[in-house]
Amino acid sequence: MSDDVLQVRDLKVEYATPNGPAQAVGGVSFNLGKGEFLAIVGESGCGKSTLLFAIAQLLTYPGSISGGSVHFAGVDFTTLTPEALRLHRWRDISVVMQSAMNALNPTLTVGAQLADACKAHTDWSDERIAQRSAEVLAMVAIDEAHLKSFPFQLSGGMRQRAMIAMALLLEPQLVIMDEPTSALDVVAQRSLMRQVETLRHRLGFAVIFVTHDMSVVSHYSDRLAVMYAGEVVELGPTREVFDHPEHPYSQGLMEAFPSLLGDQRELTGIAGTPPSLVNPPEGCLFAPRCAHANDECRRVRPELVAYGDHQVRCHWVARNKAS
Repeated sequence: MSDDVLQVRDLKVEYATPNGPAQAVGGVSFNLGKGEFLAIVGESGCGKSTLLFAIAQLLTYPGSISGGSVHFAGVDFTTLTPEALRLHRWRDISVVMQSAMNALNPTLTVGAQLADACKAHTDWSDERIAQRSAEVLAMVAIDEAHLKSFPFQLSGGMRQRAMIAMALLLEPQLVIMDEPTSALDVVAQRSLMRQVETLRHRLGFAVIFVTHDMSVVSHYSDRLAVMYAGEVVELGPTREVFDHPEHPYSQGLMEAFPSLLGDQRELTGIAGTPPSLVNPPEGCLFAPRCAHANDECRRVRPELVAYGDHQVRCHWVARNKAS
C-alpha cells in the first residue's frame, strides 16, 4: 500500500433520472502504483469518464457518489470540502479532459492561460511563472515562442499537447486523461502517446488513461481495465489481457478491431445492447449478450476474482478455472 498513490474502494456513482437513479459506476475498486500507467477501456456509455470524474471529484448534478472511497496519498477525496480539494488539484492531481484541445480559452494566449493556472495555485513571481511555462511547453515539444500564440494559431495536436503541458505545470503525482487522442489522426495519436510515455518515465507521475480504442494504449499501459455497464469486468497486465482475454466481453472487444499482424480474419461485433442502468438484470450484467451464459449467470451477480495478477468478473471463467 505504501507504493500506491491511489486506492479506489467500492466506488459507486449514480445519476438522477425521471425513472429513478441510474448506477453509472457500480462498486469499482483498484490500486494505482506510483508512476504506473493504467488504461481503462470499454464501449461508449460504460462509465469510464464518470469514473474519472468521481476520482477527481468533478461530478456535478445529476451525478453523485453514492458509496465507496477514493484515497489519494492517504487522503479520502470523498470527504474533502471544495476548498480542501482545491489544494490538491493541479498540484497533486490534474485532469486532461476529453476533446481537451477545444478547452483552451480562444481569447487568451497560451502563455496567459498557463499563467492563470499558476496564479490560482501558487504564489510564484511573474518571472518564475514565465520560466515554468516555457519549461512545460518544451516538455511537449512546443517552442516557447507559442506562449504568445492564441489557440486558433495552433494545430489540433499542438493544442492537445498544450493542455498536457498545463496538466504538468505543478508536477502532479497523478495525471488523469479522458480520451485525449479521440480527435487526433493516427500519426498525431502515436506522437502524443510517445510523449506522454517519455514524460511519465522522466517525471515519475502515474497515469489513468481512458479510451474506447484499445489499440491506442496497447503498447504504453502497464495494466488494462475493461469496463462494462459501470463495472470492471477484467483487470490485469496489458499484454496478458491483450494476448489472453478471459472475460467474454473482453474477447468480443479484441475481435472487433483489426490486427496488423497474422492472418486476415473477419471482424465481429458483440450482439445485443448494454443493459439499463436504472433497472439492471439480476445476475451478470453481460449475461443477455453472452454466448456462455447459463442459469447461474442470469441469477447471481459475479464478483471480481483474482487469478494471479489477473482479475475477472465471470462465472464462466470461474467454472473453467475450477475444472
